[in-house]
Amino acid sequence: MVLFGARQVGKTWLLKEFGNRQYKNVAFVSFDRNDAAAQLMTTEKSAEKLLRGLSAITGVDIIPGDTLVILDEIQDCPIALTRLKSLAEDARDYHVVACGSLLGIALHEGISYPVGQVDEMYLYPMTFGEFLLANGKDKMQAFLAESDWTMINAISSEYVDLLRQYYYVGGMPAAVKAYVEGKGLNAVRTLQKQILNDYDRDFSKHAPARVVPRIRMVWQSIVSQLTKENKKFIFGAMKKGARASEFEEAIQWLTDAGIVYKVNRVNAVQMPLKFYEDRDAFKLFILDVGLMGAMADVPASQMMIGDNIFKEYKGAFTEVYVKSQLATTSVPVYYHSVEKSRIELDFIIQLCDNVYPVEVKAEENVKAKSMKVFIDNNPHLKGIRLSMKNYEDQSWIENIPLFAFREYLSGRG
Repeated sequence: MVLFGARQVGKTWLLKEFGNRQYKNVAFVSFDRNDAAAQLMTTEKSAEKLLRGLSAITGVDIIPGDTLVILDEIQDCPIALTRLKSLAEDARDYHVVACGSLLGIALHEGISYPVGQVDEMYLYPMTFGEFLLANGKDKMQAFLAESDWTMINAISSEYVDLLRQYYYVGGMPAAVKAYVEGKGLNAVRTLQKQILNDYDRDFSKHAPARVVPRIRMVWQSIVSQLTKENKKFIFGAMKKGARASEFEEAIQWLTDAGIVYKVNRVNAVQMPLKFYEDRDAFKLFILDVGLMGAMADVPASQMMIGDNIFKEYKGAFTEVYVKSQLATTSVPVYYHSVEKSRIELDFIIQLCDNVYPVEVKAEENVKAKSMKVFIDNNPHLKGIRLSMKNYEDQSWIENIPLFAFREYLSGRG
């Protein structure tokens, strides 16, 4: 199995915890600090010799079914990804899992990989529902999972307060853990800044030197781009006269690293959305709403008190929140705009055999012309509005509370 995910989303901890609970032994190797393991992967090709060598390095007897072998930070030893083919073909009774922070980048650099022979899983920052569970709000999460709108509407103010907290803390496990343990808001922000610093170090360590300055320019411009009225990514906002061709590789690097989500525009809201994709127009989102707050240096007082975070910043935080929840699903996501008519639909999603325009509103005030005009012109479609209003199903639009959106999608399949 290969576990993908951005840095600091909890891959290593999760695999070790799984191994300790489900296996008699865990043989753990991290390639970022084990030269012997890297040398083993370079010199040996047979599954038998690889497993014998890993047993010697870890001091753990690797027994089929009883031992979980964890190959961590495998992008620091790209040849190890190739060796997975030998293990998948010749050592099928052994349980081996690989993970790393920049696996997406390694696979786009021409590394041989046993496609179809390994299970792939993706780990993302914790969703709002998982944040509820971490805070001991199991019942509240259960109401969302069951779409119990009567109970959800009755205690909506509690959900809104917890959503406000989630906007500040986000879903990075270290930040959530610190918050749940009562270490304070400053400790949470310090951890978020450390994660951002780790990302910046990755730029220099793993990206081609010629691309690093452009990666930083894209990364540092995302917050300001998201706070524009039209959130389409504008190259000229980074530097005067900037062209797409200059920054394509930088954007690809950030998306492969899993720390940026790219949402392309569709020119028509029809099935299947992929047919109408416009790759020249897109939005970029940071993977976690808490990290966005840290990047923007938004003080806790702006985010944790009152409704400032929902009203200010042109809904940027709310769109990042929505996209981060969507990322944990298999739902295809785009956006749609028609410049001449000034219609802007925040997201377009494809569920089963239907497409749904999604309007994101950060407050209870849900008056907006774009969605109504669009549905009037396309009466065969039904919209979804995400806002602070209680659940309501109207003939042309379904209003879903922001905090209930992820579980709502799960219920829709």
